[in-house]
Amino acid sequence: MRKKTQTKRTSSSTTKPADRVTAYAKAVLSGKVIAGPHVRNACRRHLDDLKRKDIQFDCVSADRALRFFETKLRLSEGQFEGRPFQAHPSQAFIIGSVFGWKKRDGTRRFRRAYIEQGKGNGKSPLAGGIGLYCLTADGEAGAEIYSAGATKDQAGILFRDAAKMVRRSPDLAKRLKIAGPEGKEYNISYLAKGSFFRPVSRETKRTGSGPRPHAALVDELHEHADAGIIEILERGFKFRRQPLLLMITNSGSDRNSACWVEHEHAVRVAAGNRDAKDDDAHYLGEIIDDTTFSFVCSLDPGDDPLNDPTCWPKANPLLNVTITEEYLAGVVAQAKDIPAKLNGILRLHFCVWTDAQTAWMTRAALEPVIAEFDPADHYGKYVSVGVDLSQNKDITALAFAVQTGTVTEGIHTGKPIFDAWVQAFTPGDTVQARELRDKAPYSHWVREGFLNAPKGSSISYRHVAQALAEVAHDYTVQCVAYDRYAFKRGLEPECDELGLSIEYVEHPQGGTKKGKPNEAMIDAAKMAGRDPEGLWMPMSVRQLEDLITEGRIRIHANPVLISAMVSAVTDEDRWGNYWLAKERAVNKIDCAVALAMAIGAAHAYEGAPVKLDDFLAKPVMVI
Repeated sequence: MRKKTQTKRTSSSTTKPADRVTAYAKAVLSGKVIAGPHVRNACRRHLDDLKRKDIQFDCVSADRALRFFETKLRLSEGQFEGRPFQAHPSQAFIIGSVFGWKKRDGTRRFRRAYIEQGKGNGKSPLAGGIGLYCLTADGEAGAEIYSAGATKDQAGILFRDAAKMVRRSPDLAKRLKIAGPEGKEYNISYLAKGSFFRPVSRETKRTGSGPRPHAALVDELHEHADAGIIEILERGFKFRRQPLLLMITNSGSDRNSACWVEHEHAVRVAAGNRDAKDDDAHYLGEIIDDTTFSFVCSLDPGDDPLNDPTCWPKANPLLNVTITEEYLAGVVAQAKDIPAKLNGILRLHFCVWTDAQTAWMTRAALEPVIAEFDPADHYGKYVSVGVDLSQNKDITALAFAVQTGTVTEGIHTGKPIFDAWVQAFTPGDTVQARELRDKAPYSHWVREGFLNAPKGSSISYRHVAQALAEVAHDYTVQCVAYDRYAFKRGLEPECDELGLSIEYVEHPQGGTKKGKPNEAMIDAAKMAGRDPEGLWMPMSVRQLEDLITEGRIRIHANPVLISAMVSAVTDEDRWGNYWLAKERAVNKIDCAVALAMAIGAAHAYEGAPVKLDDFLAKPVMVI
């Protein structure tokens, strides 16, 4: 009996395991498995690398890592509670690639791995399992494994997934010791090898300690303020023979972040193309970085996740395993119903890099209404003005809206149509310094005439008043909508000194206060059969959204305004009212705020009696 058993083991050990990594790569490239452009490139890279002589793919090592996952690890929570970790083919590709590819000396080829997928595709359990493998089965004595998060709580999410898997694994539970009660664990020790696994956060940068990681697992890289924690962990790699930095993340919203840097690098690495980008990832197969493994989920250019579910697997490789089509259909419906939530859903679930974490407006939504026209074509017409004032750092913005007619057919018949444009001002003496800080091309905008930069370290309200005087000369100013900040003590006295006779209407910028309607707005409301209301930012934002989504506005092409529109986020109250805000100090949304104010003011005058010649250009006096 023993002899037969020994013979069977010997036979089994000489049998080459199935190459699940190469099988996945072939399935993707044949079209049997739906994947996005960067994953397709990663698969092309794998197949090309199999032909190389300077590296080798060790199928036995890849299979050993996969067997650890599938025989030692058990999942926790929900429908997967207590189940063995059965690696999905995409996960097998990741695990097998990381641990299967070897250099000539037999050590691991990949020292860095960047994984970007949609939310709910099992990134944290995958990373936790890799940490446990490196702790117990990677042949490293005294291994230090770190789960690194932007905050302590975030670092603990991945680490707690690993701790739960240890508790549910009879084999690992015998060998490993967990410190801390369930839900508050802070260390996993492998005493037999003098190794440990623990969470750390960015505070590690300030301790002066010197970790020597065998594996560093960076969770939700898009939420890290900078690359500090990565740098300090990688600095300790010099003490290790084959260290591993594993970065897992959703897509982000900050193109000045460490995550975006890693994303771009991973895209280029997979394509073997130093010029590869999200929208042009042409595969060349050059060796860009032989130590980095790339698995970047994304949509193809032209994919429409809001209307075409067939592209969903590209961002969600575990679709109908860990995340269901029914769930994604629900979030898509929400994105359609609530524009302010669109970017968050695109980013989290469909791997679309957006311009702000919870961006109010996407570039795709804005581009159809961006147009080239001459505001001078509207000389003499009624114009509503929104003004957002600043002093020494931000941008001061004047926005203008002219009603050009009404919709004559279709479901929006009778609704007004507008042309809109902005004038923007910023202190000229500090342009270059703020350009570096804000990472915005102020100098270019100034040279191209999109941004006014008068001399001085702060904006003189005299310049703004003079701009209003020119507008009052060329157009019929219906009203100027203003927020109280800096208006009463700054701009209004300058306008009075110039002798301007303009109707000023208060338009608070937050969501908690409404302005008071003036007599003209009250009369207009009565003529239109509606209750008169003061100007209110949530209403103005919704009116601007409607104009954009219904194609009832032309916005004059100005990169200062476009940048503001796509950088703005929204604050919201408990009743679902939302208004424009900025996520970070470097986000300049002043032009977007001013435009919303101008549109709100224009709508407030709807219904007012208008003469025929109000829509005809009046002669302009040359002075």
